[in-house]
Amino acid sequence: MDRRLFIQQASLFTITLASAKILSACTSNPENSNAAIKEINFGVLSTESQANQKPIWEPFAAAMSQEIGIPIKPFYVTQYAAVIEAMRFGKVQAAWLGGKSYIEAVKIADVEAFAQVVSADGTRGYYSHLITNKENPIVAEAIAAGGDKYVIKNASNLTFAFNEPNSTSGFLVPSYYIFTKNNVDPKKAFKRLIFAGNHEACALAVANKQVDVATVSSEALSRLESTNPTARQKIEIIWKSPIIPSDPIVYRRDLADDIKKKLQNFFYNYKDAKVLTPFKISGFVQAEDKNWHTIRELEIAKKIQETQDKENLSEQEKQQTIAELNQQLKGIK
Repeated sequence: MDRRLFIQQASLFTITLASAKILSACTSNPENSNAAIKEINFGVLSTESQANQKPIWEPFAAAMSQEIGIPIKPFYVTQYAAVIEAMRFGKVQAAWLGGKSYIEAVKIADVEAFAQVVSADGTRGYYSHLITNKENPIVAEAIAAGGDKYVIKNASNLTFAFNEPNSTSGFLVPSYYIFTKNNVDPKKAFKRLIFAGNHEACALAVANKQVDVATVSSEALSRLESTNPTARQKIEIIWKSPIIPSDPIVYRRDLADDIKKKLQNFFYNYKDAKVLTPFKISGFVQAEDKNWHTIRELEIAKKIQETQDKENLSEQEKQQTIAELNQQLKGIK
């Protein structure tokens, strides 16, 4: 598949309320000097309720602490922006991010990826889905027509939920394949559009019939089978995306080399199925920044399309901007 097909629905990177609280607590200098590190805050995006996250994260953090020799403290947030800002100001030293949030973090938070998630089936990727309630009258027609095509055609009669703007599978990928490719602005197309905040919230909004259609990741649906099987049984998948590169594990570049090495050894070798199974993964593998080039291509390709659509730019300005973006695109290869 041509990677140029990956493209994103651009959105401004905004600091959430959680981010603002973190920012206000930070000094101008990151508090992560190697001599001062007595524990490592590990950023965890709560794609579902923190009550569900803690039982699976605490054993993992304990195992990591034992390997690293420094206490590992899970740092739970509900927005990717909060993790990125915390890493930027040295309040979080390592994290499990999504593809899009990693690209943002590289730009402003001086991070690098060193490991990549391997799914339970051995793949290094996952999917974005559109889902609806099994009792929703649209189910049969949506499946027959193709969920993406049905949503585009009937958007004005539907309520719709994205995850959040920095989510890869909950926003970026479905935005391109379903809306950008069809020249549809979801902000204007739907009867009602909301950002639910995380994958679990999207899934429960559908299960509870609060919205007609929502985005969710295949990983989140798999987790829901364990955390809320009743809700999962109410959900019907009506669209599946092309495969998305699986999540990166990252640390700040200025983290001490010996700690980086210990983190690498832990993630590359940790295989405890009892601890990993609740994550629906089999482990982690070594990774490089280029593993997420498809996400970068996606961002640039979206900017190209947005430039082409701008009515307030002259043709010369458009061509100049597009030429610059195409040059950036070539640089990613």
